[in-house]
Amino acid sequence: MTQTTVSKEDWIAARKALLVKEKALTRQRDAIAAERRALPRIRIEKEYVFDTPTGKQTLADLFRGRSQLIVKHFMLAPGQIEGCVGCSFESDHVDGMLRHLERHDVAYVAVARAPLAEIEAYKTRMGWRFHWVSSHDSDFNYDFDVSYTPEQLANAFYNFETIASPLEDLSGHTVFEKDGDGAIYQTYSTFGRGAEEVLGTYMYLDLTPKGRNETGPAGNLTDWVRPHDRYDTPGKTDMTGRWRQEPSASCCHAPATG
Repeated sequence: MTQTTVSKEDWIAARKALLVKEKALTRQRDAIAAERRALPRIRIEKEYVFDTPTGKQTLADLFRGRSQLIVKHFMLAPGQIEGCVGCSFESDHVDGMLRHLERHDVAYVAVARAPLAEIEAYKTRMGWRFHWVSSHDSDFNYDFDVSYTPEQLANAFYNFETIASPLEDLSGHTVFEKDGDGAIYQTYSTFGRGAEEVLGTYMYLDLTPKGRNETGPAGNLTDWVRPHDRYDTPGKTDMTGRWRQEPSASCCHAPATG
């Protein structure tokens, strides 16, 4: 996009005109957030059990003494090894906000279908500290519409509509609340581009002249985002959102990862 060069006075006039729209968007965001908080809720009757580094835990345990819980549905299937690029990008934003969330009565946990050992290996590699558990032996991901059996792929319910899913695992967030009697409720879920609201990198890029600059064939973050330890490694993102390392120039038979 070619920008016009103007005087400071003309720039301030144009900036103030845009500011009116930005303030309107801020007020609209506040109003939508209020509507989100006012949504009806679903009581969770089923008990879910997860594998965690400290042993088996229920959904109630994942609140860790708080009344609100944000669950990140992370795309890491059994045997996948390399995590979804988009989920990994999002997870890079989490550790810095954990202390603030936890001081504000909110627990955060990532959940994936991969066995705990595979989750721990990827978490260690990426240097993350947030709580991440396995639903490997649970219906959790299936019940909350982010995982599908092979038979369900043609008619998968995702992002509140029926689609033909290319993958058995997709991403999203589910929010829960626990009342004083220990009852748990689902209060909110979001999928797809709904996660952009928590991507601080995107918010910063939106301030710059080139913006997100996602001009590759996919037209989204997979055109440029890499697991943060892969930016200097030749490779590409495939349709599953996994990073595929290309053979090095010195060894044409180097195996791909993931």
